[in-house]
Amino acid sequence: MTQRLETVQLINAYASGYFPMPEPKTEEIQWYFPDPRAVIPLDGFHCSKSLTKKINQGIFSMTLDQDFEGVMHGCANRKETWINEEFLRAYSELHRLGFAHSIEIWRAKKLVGGVYGVSIGAAFFAESKFHVETDASKVALYYLVQELNRRGFSLLEVQFLTPHLARLGAKSIPAEQYLGQLKKAVSRPQKW
Repeated sequence: MTQRLETVQLINAYASGYFPMPEPKTEEIQWYFPDPRAVIPLDGFHCSKSLTKKINQGIFSMTLDQDFEGVMHGCANRKETWINEEFLRAYSELHRLGFAHSIEIWRAKKLVGGVYGVSIGAAFFAESKFHVETDASKVALYYLVQELNRRGFSLLEVQFLTPHLARLGAKSIPAEQYLGQLKKAVSRPQKW
């Protein structure tokens, strides 16, 4: 039986440096606190020449919070995923309450990419991204960083460092350093 993720529990967990994922076979909720932790410095996003060119071509358009569940479903649409029905329910509730947000990337009125995550104070915790067209998830991250900078956020957490995220400017920092940044960020009364 899948455990229920409660809103207050999720907000407190993220604010303390934890995030949930279900165990693949049993769907039992596990709480993770990686050390080191991956972050994308908001002044350090690497936008390659080819990505800049694609953005400047105007083939994609971006919206905020227009299809949160569509982005979650896009992220879940893969062979192996932790985004089960309980995660869809719980994060949709966080979204309804103003604690979870999405960036949607469109091409010809079709959702082709996006990223979603949790927002507390001046911290944004990117949960997952997806694309059905080349570079659409990178474009989503680009716009997420732009939006976070515009709104005065100070922390973008991306959980685990992957080669893909490293190419976009992500880096690993020790958990102790992450907790220091997290404490400052979540204590700032920042609105999405």
